[in-house]
Amino acid sequence: MNRMLKRAIAEVVRRPEDEQETVAALILDELNDEQAWQTKFNRDSNRIAAMARRAREQRRNGETTPLVFPPSE
Repeated sequence: MNRMLKRAIAEVVRRPEDEQETVAALILDELNDEQAWQTKFNRDSNRIAAMARRAREQRRNGETTPLVFPPSE
């Protein structure tokens, strides 16, 4: 366990039980969400790569419009 996680856990265990439950739920939700994204990216990696190739091709062919932030009025 790294230092930051140890600090976070040490802080959480000093909190009331209901807050500990909330923090635990948030951590588990975040981990599950991250796993879901990884699964989706792994499953769709060929499709994502094809979309990236197409975007680069469109840029080379002058078929894109640069984004300007913030947009001028």
